[in-house]
Parts: sequence; structure tokens; C-alpha cells
Amino acid sequence: MDKQSGRGGDLDLASNPTQERRMVKEQPPHATIENDQARLRQQAHEYLQTRQWNQAGAAFLTLLEADTQDEDALLGAATALDGMNNFEQLYNIAQQMLEVQPNAAQGLAYKARALQKLERISEAKIANDQALLLDTNLGLAWINRSGLQLLQGKFAEALRSSQRAVELSPNDARAWANKGMALLNFNRLAEALEAFDHSLALDTQQLFALQMKCEILCRIGRMREVVPLARQALAIQPQDITSLTQGIQAVRALEMYDMLKELTQQLIQVNPDNLFAWENYVRSLRGLGEFAEANEALGHLLELEPTDVRFWTMKADTLYRLERYREAVSTAERARRLNPDYPPMRRIHEKALKLMYQRKEKKKS
Repeated sequence: MDKQSGRGGDLDLASNPTQERRMVKEQPPHATIENDQARLRQQAHEYLQTRQWNQAGAAFLTLLEADTQDEDALLGAATALDGMNNFEQLYNIAQQMLEVQPNAAQGLAYKARALQKLERISEAKIANDQALLLDTNLGLAWINRSGLQLLQGKFAEALRSSQRAVELSPNDARAWANKGMALLNFNRLAEALEAFDHSLALDTQQLFALQMKCEILCRIGRMREVVPLARQALAIQPQDITSLTQGIQAVRALEMYDMLKELTQQLIQVNPDNLFAWENYVRSLRGLGEFAEANEALGHLLELEPTDVRFWTMKADTLYRLERYREAVSTAERARRLNPDYPPMRRIHEKALKLMYQRKEKKKS
């Protein structure tokens, strides 16, 4: 084997610059940029499909940096920003869409949505009406219309608009949620529940639909179904007061005192002077038999609301259970000054008074 064959047939490009230039054909710079943008666009649309709003928004905004009139990127950015609830930036993107195409129905509909969420209701209605004049079959515009009508208390009109929205955009969770809300205002609870179920089947992360479903289930007494839904809502937004309140209502009715304690502590962290939270925190402690802790919490509760006979009675009963009968009698008497005829107060006063005298007699003997 000679030196050349000893190389095993490998090509030594470095030894032949002419051959290297011939074999390696570099793409023109603009072609590389176009390929990169095409890949980014494809990825951005994939993010939209999987509701990864932050990633989709970032990708479309990067495309807009290269071309501010890129209509596909503008529409994609608007969809992502809507999903992110970033309505100030959505308004800016909608304005940009209208600069590129002044009579774009989608641009007007997104502008209306941003204005509605920014509580500029009159402007939102004007923009949305313009969108519907341009395209009467635009689902987003009907979603907007039903939402605006709900805000204005026009429930019959909102129901008609939401039904039209569902017809045009059956896979949009917002259309079903608006329909559910309109039905709820007519106390058509079974139909409203079905609409919210449709909405959540399309978007399990929709906090509003979860809360409305919880509200309906609370109304009809299906508390066991509320508990996992409240958990789901709190996984999305851990400090949401509505979801915490609904969860507390459900677990209190079910006497799930461990969870009641947990949820009330969370609500107190969010809102330290929340009377509802403190009352139910006390009830959780009493339910768990932690009467010393309950008595301490009652002190704070009575600082917040010193004129509620129920709280003074609860404190008297807690002191009674701690066998502090003299203090229980004194506390019950304070409750009696607020409402002499409150039956629970009278019962605890009699029991505490009886045991207080029994203890005195034992000491004497």
C-alpha cells in the first residue's frame, strides 16, 4: 500500500482549496435569513396550536422586527397576546394591523377586544360594530358583542349573540363561556353548566369558566364536585380570592376541616382583614379540636367585628370547651348585651354558669 492508498481514500480538502470551493457551495445570506424566518414562523404557529402563548408571542414579535407589515405575524401576535391577557400590547398590535389594512375586520375585532378589556366600553362597541359591518361571519366579533352585552346587562341580546358566536366558532372556549354566563343570568342552571363544561373541554386553564362552574355547583349543593374544581382554579392562580372563597364554602359544608384550615390560611395571607376568612379559620380550628388556637383566632376576629353576637357566643363556647367557665360566663353575658334573645348564647351561658358553680362547690368541700 502506497502513501496515497494508505490514507484509506479520505479526501484532504485542506490540501486542495480549489476543490473545497467547488464542493462547498455557500447559500446567499438572504436565503439563509429566509430559511430561518420560515422555521421561526412554523414554530410560532405550532406554539399557537398548543396554546403556548408566551412562546408564540415572542416568535411572532421577532418576525415583526424584520417586517412590521407582516400580516401573518401581526395576526399571530394578536392571537397570542389575547391568550396572554396582555391587552395593552394587543391594542398596539391591532392598531398596527389597521395601519397595514385599514378595513381589516380582524384588526377591528382585536382592537375592540383590547378596548373592552381595558374598560373603554364605548370605543370597544364602535370598533366591534365596524368589524361586523365588514364581516358578519367573524366569530371573534360575535364573542366581543356578547361580552359587551353581558357587561351592559343586556342578557337576552347577549344570549342571542353568544349562540351566534358558538355557531361560527364552536372551538372557541370564550364563545361557550359567554353563552354560559347569559344562561346563568336567566337562572337556566343546567344549560349554563353544560355551556361551561363545553368551554372547559376546549380550554382547561380558563379560570373564569372554572369559577362560574363552581358557582353553579354551589347553588345546587353539589359541593363534592366544587372541591377539585377549586383546586384546579388555584393551581392556575394560587391567590385568587374568588376561587379561595368557593373552595372554603364547599369544604366547610363537607366538614373537611383540614382543607378548610389550609384554604382559610391562604385567604388570610392574601387579605389579612377578611372577616369571612377569619370566621372560617376559627371554625376549622374548632372542628379539629384545636380550641386554644381557636380562642386566639377569635380574639382577632372580634377586633375586626366586635358587634356580632355569633362571634361572642363562639368565643364563650370555645372557653367553655377549654373548661374556663368563669370567662365563658363573662363572654356569654357580653353576647347577651348585644342580643338578649339569641338562643345559642343563652344555652352556653346556662351551661357555663352551672359548671362554674359546681366547680366552686367542689373547692369548698
